[in-house]
Amino acid sequence: MERITSPARIISILVYEGLTSGYSQLFKPASRIKQDKELMRYSAPLYDPNYLRPNTNVVINNAVTFNALLLEGEDEKMFYPNNYWFRSTKRAFDIVFSLAVIIFILSWLMPILALLITIESKGPFIFSQKRSSRNNKTFHCYKFRSMYINADCDTLQTAKGDPRITRIGAFLRRYNLDELPQFFNVLMGNMSVIGPRPHMLSQTKEYAKLIDTFMVRHFVKPGITGWAQVNGLRGQTKTVSEMQARVEADLWYLKNWSFSLDMRITMRTILQMITGDKDFR
Repeated sequence: MERITSPARIISILVYEGLTSGYSQLFKPASRIKQDKELMRYSAPLYDPNYLRPNTNVVINNAVTFNALLLEGEDEKMFYPNNYWFRSTKRAFDIVFSLAVIIFILSWLMPILALLITIESKGPFIFSQKRSSRNNKTFHCYKFRSMYINADCDTLQTAKGDPRITRIGAFLRRYNLDELPQFFNVLMGNMSVIGPRPHMLSQTKEYAKLIDTFMVRHFVKPGITGWAQVNGLRGQTKTVSEMQARVEADLWYLKNWSFSLDMRITMRTILQMITGDKDFR
C-alpha cells in the first residue's frame, strides 16, 4: 500500500473525497486495503476476458482511487487521467456551481414548483429514486416529481406521451427543470455537474449484461448532464443500440475529459434548457 506524503495530494484527497472518506484513505491503511479487496472483487467478474470483446483489456492503476484507467482495444487506447489534483479541481467547480444554483435559483424557484406540483397531484414534490453512482454504489437521486404516483417508476422508462406525466411535469421535462434538485446530490458528493447520466438500478443490471463496456461509466461520478445528452442522446432507450451509442459518447468523454470540455458541456446544456426540447410531447 503506497504512502501518501505530498501536501498537495493530501489536500486534494480531503477536498475531493470529503473529510470522512479522505481521512480513511490517508490515515487508515487497513481500511484502504479492505476497500481495495472489495473493489477488485467487484471488478473482476465484470472485466473477465470472456466478458469483454476479443483483444480488449482493462488495466486499473491503483484500484482504490482510480488514478488512471486504461482501456485497451484493437483500434485505440483510452487513458483516463483521474489524478487527485485534477479531480479536486472538478470537485471545486461542482461545489461552487451547485451552491450558486441552490442559492440564486432553487431558493425561490423550489417553493413555486412545490406548490404547482402538489396542487395538480397528490404526493411529495420531490421524487427520490435509487440509482447507480461511482464504483456502482447506490445513492438517492433527487428530481422534481413530474409524474403521478405509480408502481412502475423504478422499472419502466419514461416515454414520449407517457400518461403518467402530469401537465406541470411535461413543462419541467421539456426545459429540464425536473433535474434541478440534483444539485443537492452534487453538493453532497454523490454526483457531479458533468458526467455520464445515472440509470435506474434495473437498467444498470440489464445493460451490464448486454453491453461489454457499460460498467466503465461507473468509474466516475454520474452527472446532471453529459456529452451524450448535449449531443441528443437522451430520453428513452428503446433498443440496445441506442444505449450503446450513449455508452460510446460517455467513453469519448472519459477519453477527452478536461475542465474546458466540462465548461463547453455546461454552456450547451444551458442553451438547451433555454430553448427547450422541441421533440418532447
